[in-house]
Amino acid sequence: MREHTVLGQVALGYSPLVDRRREVLAARLTVFPQRPEATWSPADAAALLAALEAVWPRPAATASGAPARPLDPVAAGARTPGAERPVLLNIAGEGLLQAVLAAQPPGQFLIEVPAFMAADPAQAAALKALHAAGSVLLIKGRPTRPLAPEVLACFSHSLVDAGEDRRGDGAAPAGVRRVTTVQTGVRSAADVAQAFDRGAVAVLGWTHEEPVTQGDAKRAVPADVSVVMDLIRGVDREEPAPKLEAMLKREPTIAFRLLRYLNSPAFGLSVEVNSFGHAVMLLGHQRLKRWLALLLASSSNDPGARATMHAAVRRGLFMEELARPHGDSEMSGEMFICGVFSLLDRLLGQPVALLLEGVPVPERVRLALLGEGGPYQPYLQLVQAVEQEAVFDIREAAERLMLQPLEVNAALLTALKNARQVD
Repeated sequence: MREHTVLGQVALGYSPLVDRRREVLAARLTVFPQRPEATWSPADAAALLAALEAVWPRPAATASGAPARPLDPVAAGARTPGAERPVLLNIAGEGLLQAVLAAQPPGQFLIEVPAFMAADPAQAAALKALHAAGSVLLIKGRPTRPLAPEVLACFSHSLVDAGEDRRGDGAAPAGVRRVTTVQTGVRSAADVAQAFDRGAVAVLGWTHEEPVTQGDAKRAVPADVSVVMDLIRGVDREEPAPKLEAMLKREPTIAFRLLRYLNSPAFGLSVEVNSFGHAVMLLGHQRLKRWLALLLASSSNDPGARATMHAAVRRGLFMEELARPHGDSEMSGEMFICGVFSLLDRLLGQPVALLLEGVPVPERVRLALLGEGGPYQPYLQLVQAVEQEAVFDIREAAERLMLQPLEVNAALLTALKNARQVD
């Protein structure tokens, strides 16, 4: 990713698009120009789109050789067989957005268009051309005046912030379908429920805002979670493979999921892992613990936790990529575990201090998870700023770590690409 030098000219943030089933349908990538006043050429925009295509490739051609139609994730749903998940592009700069539109973005990029641009008659021809070419467009915010029917027809969905009241909108113009609503700015499970109650077809945002501070002593640990915790403790003690394999046999579904992770393209093994004992032999105990951490963070059966599990995987991979330039494999492994476990309290419903009594982690990881400092806490703060799409926080956190925008963005996009392979 570092060869895409255009990534040094922007800051990136991301969040999930979630449907009524609480499935993550797609990612939303927010792109902030580092210099809002800078002029962007179509060539600059094309270079940016090329960098993003390394993560979100173009849809495969149809059997006839024609380009595949763009996928609207809300209409198609998360479980469309063989479908590549697209990405919503939120370009937070009018000059850059104009350049991206002029570069004719391919169909895997769903483009958000601010309401003021949609209402500008000078933009009508470009919007209609993109729509005619098959692009999925979303209108962001509320126009100050009604859109012309032929312009409104270009938009598949409207992005409406949670603070805006959508009631009393009135009827759509005659002959024009009403644009469905995607609610933005959700911050909690209650926000999500309210958005769907009001008729939203999907929501954008994370719902793991508040750490768990009080646990339920009567809450039983699910059997599969208990098995993974036992395995992590066993691997930490470097117990022999047959003993670890005996633990794994208590929950066959866990064994299946672990082998699926280990054989995913993101792991990069040259041979197929066919048993837990084989994994121990190939990887050793410490490398294996990294993937058990991922398994633990994805063990919740609560549909409402899917977006949080989605985030935990990406946090781990992102922190690992941020550590990679240091060339320290121990640091990379610990940063991965730190990112994955940073949401464990939300996933398991217990305070992190209580969970760490049963799950061994390195001291540097423990300090970061408890918010007590250490070398990894600033990296975790950077990851959180990227999730919140808070450009000033992203810059401040990166500067504290003496990281350049290109380094941060390359790490993020590599992590998102690897996460797609794990998914």
